[in-house]
Order: sequence, then C-alpha cells, then structure tokens
Amino acid sequence: MKTTPLNQIHRQLGARMVDFGGWDMPVQYSGVIAEHLAVRTTAGLFDVSHMGEIEVSGHHAFDFLQYATTNDVSTLVDGQVQYTALCYETGGVVDDLTLYRFAVDRYLLCVNASNSDKDFAWLQGLQKASEFNDLSLTNRSEEYAQLALQGPVASKILEKLTTVDLAAIKFYRFVQGTVAGIDMIISRTGYTGEDGFELYCAAADGALLWQELMTAGQPMGLEPIGLGARDTLRLEKAYALYGHEITADIMPIEARLAWITKLKKGNFVGRDAMLKAKETGLPRKLIALTLTTSGVPREGYPVLSEGKEVGYVTSGTMSPSLKKGIALALVETIAADSDQPLEIGIRKRRIPAERTTLPFV
Repeated sequence: MKTTPLNQIHRQLGARMVDFGGWDMPVQYSGVIAEHLAVRTTAGLFDVSHMGEIEVSGHHAFDFLQYATTNDVSTLVDGQVQYTALCYETGGVVDDLTLYRFAVDRYLLCVNASNSDKDFAWLQGLQKASEFNDLSLTNRSEEYAQLALQGPVASKILEKLTTVDLAAIKFYRFVQGTVAGIDMIISRTGYTGEDGFELYCAAADGALLWQELMTAGQPMGLEPIGLGARDTLRLEKAYALYGHEITADIMPIEARLAWITKLKKGNFVGRDAMLKAKETGLPRKLIALTLTTSGVPREGYPVLSEGKEVGYVTSGTMSPSLKKGIALALVETIAADSDQPLEIGIRKRRIPAERTTLPFV
C-alpha cells in the first residue's frame, strides 16, 4: 500500500487509517462530525499528498490541453487555475482535475489519487495519437506533498507563516512563495466550500509543513481532518466526486458540469458524443434530494417514483450541518423534472425525499 510523507504523523495522532484507492490514509481523528464542524467554524488541515501531479510543457502544451480537456484553456492567464475534466470519446469521464497555468507552454494538472497512473497513460496515448508532438508529459506525483488548509480562519493561520499577500490570491488563482521558509505553490481553490489554500511543497518538506501549520493554527482551533469529513464537507456543497457523480459511464453534462464543458470552443475528446446526446435529449440528470424523515441515504440506494425505480443515489450522507439525510442522485430526466413525489429505498423502507436547490449548505 502506498503512503504519503505524513503517514507517521497520522499514526502518532491516533488516526483511524483505511485503504483508500491503494493509499494508507486517515479517515478520521477525533470523529467525522467534530472534524466537519471544525472546518465550518474554524479551520481544518488535510493531507492530500495522495493526489497526483502531472506536468504538461512545450510548444504544443496549450493546443494539447485544449483538445484533451473539456473546459476552455484559452480563458486562462498565468497564475490561474481551472476546474476541468478528461473525457473518453464516448463522453464518459476519465477524471476531473484542476489545471494550473504557469505559462502558455507550461501547466500542472492535479488529478485524483486513484487515477493518476491511468490519467498519465491516457494523456500519453492521446499525445501519440495526435499531431501534438512538441510536448513533454511528466508525472511528478512522487515529488510533491500537498496539504489543504480550509476554514474561516485559514487565512489568519497561514499569514503567521508567510510574507505572501494572501488577500491578493483570488479564488482559483495561485502564486509561488514560501511558508515557514519552505518553497511551494500556494493556491486558493478548495473542496469544502470554505475559504482556504492548497499548499504544494517538496515531498521531503511535507511533515515539517504540517507541524508548522498545526503549531500556528491550534490556538485558533485548527484540527487535523480525515477523508470522512472531507467527503461530508464536499457533499454539502454538492461537489462531484469521481467514481460517484462522474464515471466512465456518466457524462459531465449529465452531472451538472455543463459549466466546465465548453462545447463551442472547438474539437475536444468526447465533444461529438456529448453534442449527439444533447441533440437527442439527455435521458438522465443529477439532482439533489433531502430526506423529509429520519434515514441516511447511501451510494447505490434506489430512487423511486410511484413505486418504480427511476435512478440511484450517487453520494449520500447525514449532513452534520443540517442534521438531515442528503443525497445526489442520477435519475431519469422525466422523473427529475416532474412534480411526482420521490422516495429513496433504504433497506426495507421507502423514505420521502424532496428535490433541493444546491448547494445543500
């Protein structure tokens, strides 16, 4: 099993460790609910060093990424980040990712941990099959440690350790600077819905960075956060998770990600399939549901309308903020757009579920 540079720290803190896509990762420390609420009220520190980093550089870097990804890379300037996706020709998703532009001929892709090798091989295959030969692809995943500092007081914690003007880093922007004397990339994207930063440093500096951040942040309520709370936090904000809302069989335009799928930008992998799907009408769509009575919706539970199964839950949980069961579900478009009541099948029960405006929180 793979480990991050902070593995021993997690074990020293008594974290509950799990196998997450082949990585030995902390799922919780003090408890999912307490960690979730810490991020919503003060701040939390996440080890996300398992995420993958792929560098794309060269004269054809821009043209290649414009062809390989769904979003419009031409809208980026140096120091800007873009949420986007890689798709198959069928329109299904290879992976979702964040794309960092350092220059018109140099980019860094941050990809999902379990997909990093697959994504790198996919990009290599695209390069070989395309005309973009003045291009270098480098998998730098093992070179980086990545920590995410998230929550209302994240800026106050980080400013104690850096001279970088954090206020100048706008949403989905990044700079190169130092924190606690460590060189790194400082970006402001987030996967919790709270303000915060992603800190990319050399793998060898990851443990020191964690310790410096915790020392600076603990007086302000900073807590270590595991994967359990990371999932409930992102679900309250209805952020997609690969393998759930988006898969090789689910197009981004079915999963409320049409906003990162720029069908008018020109040719890209998967565009033709998605154009055809739009022309014929999408048979299903992702919707948000809130349970009206007690119950916890889970991935794979059926969604029913008038007793007929019309879809399934892609992600579900008991929201720590709302204290209600919430779910994202992929359902037949007719059922999604109708006024007919919906239910979620939870074991032998059918629990009424209301269509909900996103985000949940």
